[in-house]
Amino acid sequence: MKSDIQIAQEAELLPIKDVAKKLGISEDDLELYGKYKAKLSDAYLEKIKSNKDGKLILVTAINPTPAGEGKTTTSIGLAQAFAKLDKKAILALREPSLGPCFGIKGGAAGGGYSQVVPMEELNLHFTGDFHAVTAANNLLAAMLDNHIHQGNEKRIDTRCVVWKRCVDINDRALRNIVVGLGEKTDGFVREDHFVITVASEIMAVLCLASDLKDLKKRLERIVVAYDLDGNPVTAKDIKAVGAMAALLKDAIKPNLIQTLEHTPALVHGGPFANIAHGCNSVIATKAALKMADYVITEAGFGADLGAEKFFDIKCRAASLKPDAAVLVATVRALKYNGGVKKEDLGNEDLEALKKGIVNLEKHIENIRLYGVPVVVTLNEFSTDTKAELDYVKEFCSKMGCEFALSRVWELGGEGGKELALKVIDTVNSSKADFKPLYDTDLPIKEKIESIALNIYGAKGVVYSSKALKQLSDLERLGYGNLPVCIAKTQYSLSDDQTLLGRPEGFEINVREMYVSAGAGFIVAVTGNIMTMPGLSKNPAAYNIDVDDKGRITGLF
Repeated sequence: MKSDIQIAQEAELLPIKDVAKKLGISEDDLELYGKYKAKLSDAYLEKIKSNKDGKLILVTAINPTPAGEGKTTTSIGLAQAFAKLDKKAILALREPSLGPCFGIKGGAAGGGYSQVVPMEELNLHFTGDFHAVTAANNLLAAMLDNHIHQGNEKRIDTRCVVWKRCVDINDRALRNIVVGLGEKTDGFVREDHFVITVASEIMAVLCLASDLKDLKKRLERIVVAYDLDGNPVTAKDIKAVGAMAALLKDAIKPNLIQTLEHTPALVHGGPFANIAHGCNSVIATKAALKMADYVITEAGFGADLGAEKFFDIKCRAASLKPDAAVLVATVRALKYNGGVKKEDLGNEDLEALKKGIVNLEKHIENIRLYGVPVVVTLNEFSTDTKAELDYVKEFCSKMGCEFALSRVWELGGEGGKELALKVIDTVNSSKADFKPLYDTDLPIKEKIESIALNIYGAKGVVYSSKALKQLSDLERLGYGNLPVCIAKTQYSLSDDQTLLGRPEGFEINVREMYVSAGAGFIVAVTGNIMTMPGLSKNPAAYNIDVDDKGRITGLF
């Protein structure tokens, strides 16, 4: 059996200008990054604004497990299946982070015969967007420290600096550091921190901005510190906005690549869904809606994280109205939720499947809270038995939602036709009545509790004394009417990653809160979630290499 990287490296790619022609895009509308990658020009984005919108389909999933679910693979295969049915479709996905690529999760280009390519370039440096975000973030940090060193005109309290540096690599040693050591000319000694680039507010700003003008307005609002009176100091206050925007002016343009079957794909931005809002850029999604009849996008991790933030943050910010959602699961993952060990998942176990399917049940219920019709799809594995597949199909029937098997990893678009037809039928026959979960004018506590009780199934929310003080300050400073982005483990509906299935009777523990004023949301950090991951004992980086001919191996 060929590996994902072998399949990708053996693929025959079309020049990206030929892929663009399928959508009526001329070479003049592209900014080429070599032969197989391009950015859409500002002129083209402006030209298509009057086009009619296509249908927006969100692909989400159950809580991730070591067994794998295949959300990105399904998204790509679904788009390829639409093309095989002679439908004009396009993908709108996130860019991969280097952290997971060299860590434990691997890349985010899909798998098997449902991949976006060039796979190696996408998973590594791509068009440099993440490097631009990192540079802009760290420029702001440098200008903040320089402002303090050069006289501190804004009277910044050095104990209340909240802006963190970033790097797009898992590096636990940088989570908590001390800067300014050395001579007087080396700055003020203070505690500092790093987050991974995909958790940076700059990434969220890039992905939620509607255009360059809006990007600059959002950059202006970023809170970097508080002064001696407790008032926020912003990026605008320390005169960093123009230079940051200059670093981001190309990164804000969507990237166009292709699938293995030459279906067009806009891949742009990459915030994590467990510690950020987990969706690709608003600019790419809205452009895609003007470019095709069907837009397939995805949101990170399980529906309790990615889909909730897609609906409550991204759709609200961009006035998007999704037409349907595809909920991805596997028999293996459901059995894992039912208590089966990873090494035993290949054995038929209907009892474990019955216990674990409650995780799927909760996610179906959650998507329906937003008025969006849902189609469940199972990524089929060779170890799945007919009895197991029939059980899941019957369960979905009883839940009143459409169901389709997917074999897109093995067969590409051909293996996704059944799913594509179900999605088309759902979009045409079940009119979505989208609405966010909560009103942003509610108090912060009520918004958090709405998510915790309705989406996670918690019995309540517990706040640390630190979080309560921060919550009070945020409301006092006028940030209380923003939506909430909850940072939580992706492995459970709760904030305890060991609680699988559909846990009950638990509480969500909020330990910290802060405002991402530029992005336009409040972050509530729960449990032991971290914004700078570390490498595992045997990271994926051990297996990655490049041969004498420059061919990369071991990337997945």
